[in-house]
Amino acid sequence: MTTTLITGANKGLGFETARRLVAAGHTVYVAARDPERGRRAAAELGARPIVLDVTDDASVAAAVRTVAADGGLDVLVNNAGMEQRGEDNSVTGADGTTADLLRTVFETNVFGLVRVTHAFLPLLRRSTAPVVVNVSSGLASLTGLTSPDSPGYGYPGLAYPASKTAVNALTVQYAKALPGMRINAVEPGFTATDLNGNTGTQTVAEGAEVIVRMARLGPEGPTGGYFDAAGPLPW
Repeated sequence: MTTTLITGANKGLGFETARRLVAAGHTVYVAARDPERGRRAAAELGARPIVLDVTDDASVAAAVRTVAADGGLDVLVNNAGMEQRGEDNSVTGADGTTADLLRTVFETNVFGLVRVTHAFLPLLRRSTAPVVVNVSSGLASLTGLTSPDSPGYGYPGLAYPASKTAVNALTVQYAKALPGMRINAVEPGFTATDLNGNTGTQTVAEGAEVIVRMARLGPEGPTGGYFDAAGPLPW
């Protein structure tokens, strides 16, 4: 039985990923900051609820203890993330981005990913087929950001793309340091979720496709890559 933990899994892409992996036979921990929302989501999915705030060391440590006591972990999906939008749902542009705003986004998208990954590494090392999936973005691609014909070229924000480019770099470095694990970054596509004010153009079912696929990799699968549903992406 494969045991999987998904951060930010009480809604959106995390919830749909959990649903699909439960259906595939995984034992899934639905990790959420809010205990009640996590319990409701897990009950609906037939999964296990676990309280986990990726920005809080004590919360992450407690989650590790729970998972360790229950038997261990095979797959970690670092899905929790945030963008940064104003009350009118507009993205803060580069010229309006302060260091504090950048720090807030990085705290979840980058430092949170490192905090969770580092904490769960001892459990993943005990697995016979450990997998880490880092949910990135098409906006992480420097090739895309600098190509006028790319869908993300006109995105005005600074914090979110920078944070996801950092996620890609982390993915590469983790994969090189841990060759026994399959560690990849994925681009779900522009999916309608609360993160983007539900402005995305595809469904969570479509967006979760690549996350689920990479979460089910075997030891022969790729590592250190950046993928969308169609295949490898340019960095």
